[in-house]
Amino acid sequence: MNIVLTNAEIFTSDEKQPWANTIVFNGNRIIYVGNDNKWEKGNNVEAEVYDMKGKMLIPGIIDSHVHPAMIASCSWHVRLPLSYDLDEILEYIKEYAEKHPKEEVPFLYFEYYPSVIFDEQGPRKELLDAVVSDRPCLVQDYGEHMAWVNTRMLEALEVDAETPDPIDNIVCYVRDENGEPTGFVKEMAWLSHAENMYRNIGWRPPTEMSPELMKPVMDFFISHGVTAMADGFIEGESVLKTLAEFEERGELFTYYDGYVRCDSLEELPDCVKKAKEYNRKYGCRHIKVNTMKVFLDGTNESGNAFLTKPKENDPEHEDCGKPVMSEDEFTKYLLYCNQNGMDVHVHIVGDGSFRLCCNACEAAKNEAGEGWNIELTLAHCELVHPDDMERPASLGIRINWTPRWSGGCYGEQGRIYLGEERWNSMYQFNPMIESGTDVAFSSDVITWSKLERANPFYGIQIGHTRVDIEDPLDPKRYPGSMRPREDARLSIENLLTGSTIKGAQQMRLDDIMGSLETGKLANIVVLSDNPFVVAADRIKDIKAEAVFFEGRLVRGALNGGEQDGNDV
Repeated sequence: MNIVLTNAEIFTSDEKQPWANTIVFNGNRIIYVGNDNKWEKGNNVEAEVYDMKGKMLIPGIIDSHVHPAMIASCSWHVRLPLSYDLDEILEYIKEYAEKHPKEEVPFLYFEYYPSVIFDEQGPRKELLDAVVSDRPCLVQDYGEHMAWVNTRMLEALEVDAETPDPIDNIVCYVRDENGEPTGFVKEMAWLSHAENMYRNIGWRPPTEMSPELMKPVMDFFISHGVTAMADGFIEGESVLKTLAEFEERGELFTYYDGYVRCDSLEELPDCVKKAKEYNRKYGCRHIKVNTMKVFLDGTNESGNAFLTKPKENDPEHEDCGKPVMSEDEFTKYLLYCNQNGMDVHVHIVGDGSFRLCCNACEAAKNEAGEGWNIELTLAHCELVHPDDMERPASLGIRINWTPRWSGGCYGEQGRIYLGEERWNSMYQFNPMIESGTDVAFSSDVITWSKLERANPFYGIQIGHTRVDIEDPLDPKRYPGSMRPREDARLSIENLLTGSTIKGAQQMRLDDIMGSLETGKLANIVVLSDNPFVVAADRIKDIKAEAVFFEGRLVRGALNGGEQDGNDV
């Protein structure tokens, strides 16, 4: 039977027909998108017709960089109150530890501390020791790339002055003049030694994914209209087993694209082999594993990004940071992936890493010639040199940005390393879009504590206003709390297309979804409000009143419309 949704404001994400007022689908496929005066009635075809009374419809949203399993597995973490008062943070930790003894909670994991309350040397273990000394304790920073640990945790990890860092200057322990770890940890270096700690304390967190852990997360996403997602990197095979179980039950209401992490050329053959094995075992209609994920540098806030010019705080004016791979190594990395049919998704934040990627892509494409057939996506790209803004368009590189960061939720810690001019020029994507680059938008949420930020319209509001919702910048220094610069605000149209068709293109799904077009899947979201007309500070409150996945109403109801009858 045909389902007809008419008298609607339909944003199609189809550049050939951006707007329509009627959409018709039968089974899981769209059979018509256009205007009701052109809809062919007749042939006595039965249909359910709904007058949507002006409600806005959009394609199913695609979160093209998120970490669903990480969110699910860290629901046991403890959320700190948002505060810039160090004494208040320490007092909260102390009181929590006293209320929850070691026998009850062997490992204390808190989220989050604002990185700006410390200088570039970061927090010290002695501060935490003063409030928790009987067990390992970790406090994650707001940007999720740095951590603060106590002495007991370092001991349990068996990390000392002789312990090599997983990746020098990037995934590392900050050390004092004697090489001893200070308690400041970058890029989750502690995970490389976590098994030591779990063995020493006789406890481990829930690491095996299960349907019970994953279901609340997946429910959140589909309830907010997300019908496809790219997992920033697969946490383990149990994640795929869980998703496969949902698929077998007919309860997987999303297309899932999983990435396998590999940060070195030497490990690449084994990682590609693992990805292919995952895809062989679990690949199906809704699940695929066909992308390698590489971290090429760290973060601007932790001072381990790779830059084109030296860091502002370097007295010698020589330190630009270091990438994980050289340009030549990354060129070989891309060529190997191309030979094996694996797409590549790269974490980069510094303008040096961005340039390196562009150079490596250009070299690899020249060598591969007509044999070049992979998608290269650069994620984050927080700082891009003006000379490189148009290079992704010319090279066919895709960009992935997380608009919820656009308001400066990571504070001003990056200013220490970048200086005023470069800090003010971060998060610039309009020049890329104007040059023809495909820019997709994603939430990149990794923890349960920030799950509300995975609401697509939470990110769309921040991307459009450059004002953080939870933790806005000081309005005395930044008019309206807007993060510089105003011309970097993203349009609603670009934010919607970047959250739909551009994400579908990145994930190689644009032949079946990402826009509302005849022949594509009926992945449709009915919104409570129109983001083009609602007040900018209310975009975050837009709800998905109804969500169709492959033509099936899986969440909500068509309460906003009235059924007109069955005769068409």
